[in-house]
Amino acid sequence: MPEGAVISSPVFTPQGTLLAFDFGTRRIGIAVGSTLLRRANPLTTIDDEKTDTRFARIEALLKEWQPCALVVGLPSNDDGTPHELTALCRRFANRLKGRFKLPTILLDERYTSVAASAQLNEEGVHGMKQKTLIDQYAAQQILQAYFDEPAAGILA
Repeated sequence: MPEGAVISSPVFTPQGTLLAFDFGTRRIGIAVGSTLLRRANPLTTIDDEKTDTRFARIEALLKEWQPCALVVGLPSNDDGTPHELTALCRRFANRLKGRFKLPTILLDERYTSVAASAQLNEEGVHGMKQKTLIDQYAAQQILQAYFDEPAAGILA
């Protein structure tokens, strides 16, 4: 191989239903979508700080939706440097992968909450009424970004 040649690795492209997660220390937003339709939809928000409760709810969703892979938003600062939640999100992704034995993809989630808020505003949901929905809409933004550009995801 010539010096300086780049070996391109194939992009992991699951086929089927995907669940996406917008991880937070207080809430986890979850979205669902299909690789066939390439369209993400908000699903639910887990509003509980207890790890056991969170993973029990996630397990129930996995049984219901039978996803072929999971997508986790990876926060970073505007300049791409690690955010205070970056390490926690990586840990969450690794726990999902280890516990549920599903491929888990990390995807840059910068500006997803802003986009989610704008989408909710367009739908007539404003102010404090957004609080219960913003995380699942942010998860929708994460999953839609993956559908739009799968090569941007990296396996956990």
